[in-house]
Amino acid sequence: MSSTSSHSADATNASGRTATAGFTTLHQWLAYCEQLHPFAIELGLDRVRCVAERMQLRFACPVITVAGTNGKGSTCAMLESILRQAGYRTGLYTSPHLVHFEERLRLSGDAVSAAALVPAFAAVEAARLQGEPVSLSYFEFSTLAIFHVMQQAAPDVVILEVGLGGRLDAVNLVDADCAIITSIDLDHTALLGPDRESIGREKAGIMRTGRAVVVSDPRPPQSVLDRALELGADLWRVGADFTVSGDQQQWGWNGRGRRYSGLAYPALRGANQLLNAGGVLAALTALRERLPVPAQAVRSGLALVDLPGRFQIVPGQPTLVLDVAHNPHAVAALTANLDAMGFYPTTHAVFGAMADKDLMPMLAKVGPLIDHWYFTDLPTPRAAAGNDLRASWEQQNTRADATAQTFADVSEALAAAVAAADPADRIVVFGSFFTVAGVLQHGVPRLQAKHLTH
Repeated sequence: MSSTSSHSADATNASGRTATAGFTTLHQWLAYCEQLHPFAIELGLDRVRCVAERMQLRFACPVITVAGTNGKGSTCAMLESILRQAGYRTGLYTSPHLVHFEERLRLSGDAVSAAALVPAFAAVEAARLQGEPVSLSYFEFSTLAIFHVMQQAAPDVVILEVGLGGRLDAVNLVDADCAIITSIDLDHTALLGPDRESIGREKAGIMRTGRAVVVSDPRPPQSVLDRALELGADLWRVGADFTVSGDQQQWGWNGRGRRYSGLAYPALRGANQLLNAGGVLAALTALRERLPVPAQAVRSGLALVDLPGRFQIVPGQPTLVLDVAHNPHAVAALTANLDAMGFYPTTHAVFGAMADKDLMPMLAKVGPLIDHWYFTDLPTPRAAAGNDLRASWEQQNTRADATAQTFADVSEALAAAVAAADPADRIVVFGSFFTVAGVLQHGVPRLQAKHLTH
């Protein structure tokens, strides 16, 4: 994830009033947005809704909104891929980005250009200062800018990934025609609540009365089901309204009035992707009258879907695995996927994470598979220091043969792992988006392990 922490000297003039008219680059706008609001995250829709109404933001096409703790990005990617194969012009908004901010908006599969975003940021600023000025966070400001570009592009279908929670997230400004709630687990507990029921209640905020909501978590919190009943939403629940089944070769989906059989597994790796794909097919079935999708588009879309940083296996020696798993539920899925890869003599792990994460269960879950740890600092003040990560690991480590080192950045940590690895080994880079971005931002490296002549 690229950093935009350097603030533009042009952000304010001597009188303290904003002087953004001279901003000509996306970098300038992002730097300005970072210092505009006193809090990095402030949940609530009143301020952002006020500016959106001034901008008259609305979409004239079906909207699918996706919330959940894990699986949101994969779900959005599969939706986009299938709908594009069906011939629709798609608008997809996801966050955070891995390397470039422009990744957050994809129009018909292509990342938006920085040049297209600049006037959109200016439009948000003009609306923000119209009448009584409104303070917006970085996420709120950039979300409105992206909505502005998407509105102008007039896609056939809009796919929105919730940034945090659901009920009070800026994305929830838009009334979804179909909501998808993926797996729910503990993350961002300081903001969303201490347990799955509280977190589920926040995610359920994206539902709308009389409209479809797909719940692809096989054990959803009761708060999600209660909210669907209270609202009168059209609930599609895995195991009840649709089912997913498969063997080692293929899988099938069966739901209301539609069945798919003999499907190839999604191109995204990991056992958890089948639940995500099942939710995607439920959403497309719920919307079939407005967005008809032929079976061949489903097959092609699932076969061609691509999403960097989600159990991404980079071929070469040693094997490199990239995964943005950064909470206990995601790390449990990563551990199961690593275990299913087969035998590797030694597994090295490059790990960096935010300071507010529930580290102990994450480290304990994957610990038995990791022989050598490379803990790293990350380029954001929200991150835990590598030394603190190592200290947490040492508190729960039960393996006398495991080792740990700390590094100032991801590239140093990866270089050390590559230098120590044999060709038959495996290197896993996981944790924050910043950790995986540290590998991807200069392109995935050509790994050159020691002893390649062996």
